[in-house]
Amino acid sequence: MRTPTETMTAYFEGWQRHDAESLRDVLADDVVFDGPMGHVEGVDDNVKSLHGLLSIVTDVTIRQVFADGPDVCTIYDLHTTETDAPMLTVNWAHVVEGRARTIRAIFDPRPLVG
Repeated sequence: MRTPTETMTAYFEGWQRHDAESLRDVLADDVVFDGPMGHVEGVDDNVKSLHGLLSIVTDVTIRQVFADGPDVCTIYDLHTTETDAPMLTVNWAHVVEGRARTIRAIFDPRPLVG
């Protein structure tokens, strides 16, 4: 079984490959995502949402990963086709039995909606 850090590494590797379907392997069936742009529940709806997001993502540059037991905090630059500069983003995930159960994204959404 993957450690929480390995789980979230696999999650972001899927982002970098633009492979939303591969994320089913690291998301719990009842995963809940919360962020400035919305709330999504369940693996199917999360994968569907990630398909949309990954269509505008050009790169993910991981700056730092911190782990404390089942919680993993990933700080990264999110590069998109919709923004001139990368968006500094923090992703806080709670991982249970090798799958992310909750994910919270924290970033300033103004470049995307403004």
